[in-house]
Amino acid sequence: MPSVIGLLEAREKKVREEVARLREEAERISAALSAAEAQLDRLGQARETVTEVLAEPATEQAGQVRVAAVTGSTVPHRVEGVDAAVLAPEYRRILSVLAVPEAGGGMRAKQIAVALGEPAVPARVEGVRSRLKRLTARGWATETEPGLFTLVKEPVPAAA
Repeated sequence: MPSVIGLLEAREKKVREEVARLREEAERISAALSAAEAQLDRLGQARETVTEVLAEPATEQAGQVRVAAVTGSTVPHRVEGVDAAVLAPEYRRILSVLAVPEAGGGMRAKQIAVALGEPAVPARVEGVRSRLKRLTARGWATETEPGLFTLVKEPVPAAA
């Protein structure tokens, strides 16, 4: 027959292990709660900032762009007073490739992809082609014949 003291010690050990496990879980939950509260605070501050900015009167004239674009931003139409600095870096790189003397007669998407240091795989070439089509639609480049792209040589149109 086991001793009463031995049974109590075994029970005490089991409860201590349960307390330790619960403390660890409480610390994990506390850390997750702190992270969620910090995120909630940041979102609230962002909302307040956006509300303040939107409440300010617009001092910018139509057609003017204040800062350069960032990667992944939309391509604006080419108008007077807007230069290539407003384009995202990947679009500026494409225009710089089209600006080299060797590109005078035009370049194909695959040639441009290779000149940009991209592998000549279909996915990369199609990404470049998509950007070229977007640049063409917005007046930054010209497609002289299907698949052959050059820089626009006409003067910049006036802003509408």
